[in-house]
Amino acid sequence: MFSFLLRRLVYTLPIMVGVALVCFSLVHLAPGDPLMAILPPDASQDLRDQLIELYGFNRSYPEQFFHWVWRAIQGDLGTSIATNRPVTDEVIKAVGNTLRLAVFATIIGFIFGSLFGFVAGYFQNSWIDKAASLTSVLGVSVPHYWLGMVLVIIFSSTLMMLPPSGAGPGGSADWVWDWEHMKHLILPAVTMSVIPMGIIARTVRALVADILAQEFIVGLRAKGMTNVGIFMHVVKNSAPTALAVMGLQLGYLLGGSILIETVFSWPGTGFLLNAAIFQRDLPLLQGTILVLAMFFVVLNMIVDVIQTLLDPRIARS
Repeated sequence: MFSFLLRRLVYTLPIMVGVALVCFSLVHLAPGDPLMAILPPDASQDLRDQLIELYGFNRSYPEQFFHWVWRAIQGDLGTSIATNRPVTDEVIKAVGNTLRLAVFATIIGFIFGSLFGFVAGYFQNSWIDKAASLTSVLGVSVPHYWLGMVLVIIFSSTLMMLPPSGAGPGGSADWVWDWEHMKHLILPAVTMSVIPMGIIARTVRALVADILAQEFIVGLRAKGMTNVGIFMHVVKNSAPTALAVMGLQLGYLLGGSILIETVFSWPGTGFLLNAAIFQRDLPLLQGTILVLAMFFVVLNMIVDVIQTLLDPRIARS
């Protein structure tokens, strides 16, 4: 098992280097001047040259890349051009808010997705199966930002039950797990949970249908095992794949929440990326994308290891 873990770690290192290179390249290929956010329209060329040298934009791209990677390994992602604050502090704060939202949304999506999937798998080709399948397809197909605006109109503007935006009375800095803050989390979390709910439901439905058709299930029924016992066998055999899908969906939510966080003004990585894109803040943009990408790579490795530990059919040597 130790050799398997070591091999997975070695395989992950070149992936991390490739991800860092892609992040750096895509950001620098985008059009625009990164100094527009801080330079006045009548700025002199001398001032512009000083800022270019200060932020290292006068170096070649390979030099900038290796310098950026070396500082990132040491925990320094540079300084934001727009705010002049350390990028590391900005990203850590935003990642914490996004992680809080993504975990809550993943839990909602996993619970309801598993429920719909198991029900659809057990009652194959019935109206229950068709209703659950239709719900999962709608969950995957409905645009996030549109659903978020509809929920705001219904529950905030019309019913006035939940706040439409923000992270609580004191903002994300004073976050506590009480109802006053939790109700700011409900609408964005429900909106984010729709797509993972649909994906998990379709995955679990296919798993349950396949497991129920296996010969050992037929044998267990022939021996007189109750439906509860058969259900436990189905859960045990489908859990590794379902947990792997849930882990990957958590990674997708961490990197794909820009529209939802913008709609609900949630101060996470998506909201931070949106601001960095419009301000052309290269250090902030690079740092945020790098942290999210590395988080997804590490999460993928953890999910792979957990699935290997839970599923005896996967070789661990």
